[in-house]
Amino acid sequence: MSDIKAPDAGEIERLALMAREALPEQFRGPAGSVALRVVDFATEDMLDDLGIDDPFGLTGLYEGVPMTLKSTSDQPERPDVIWLFRRAILDEWVARGDVTLAALVTHVFVHELAHHFGWSDDDIATIDEWWL
Repeated sequence: MSDIKAPDAGEIERLALMAREALPEQFRGPAGSVALRVVDFATEDMLDDLGIDDPFGLTGLYEGVPMTLKSTSDQPERPDVIWLFRRAILDEWVARGDVTLAALVTHVFVHELAHHFGWSDDDIATIDEWWL
């Protein structure tokens, strides 16, 4: 019998934080203001809001107001959050079989961070080579 266990939420968080630290300097600080949460699956409400039936179909989600839409007069009710869904990420990682877990977590994290920054596809591609 093997003692190998699936990466836990702490490992996914560690990989996402490494991805944040690897961002270009001008984005690293602002990215740090976005809360990071790692859970096994999206909630039913999250899935319903996006019209997704299968919880394995959602690997990440940005909840918040993109920086391009924020105003200094806005009073946020809660911090912006990037959700990473561990089981969906692990399922995609196993199904792909051709990428490292770190590369996949980075890809999902950067994609969600792009919503926060209001990045275009070209902007994302400068950070995440896998994007194009």
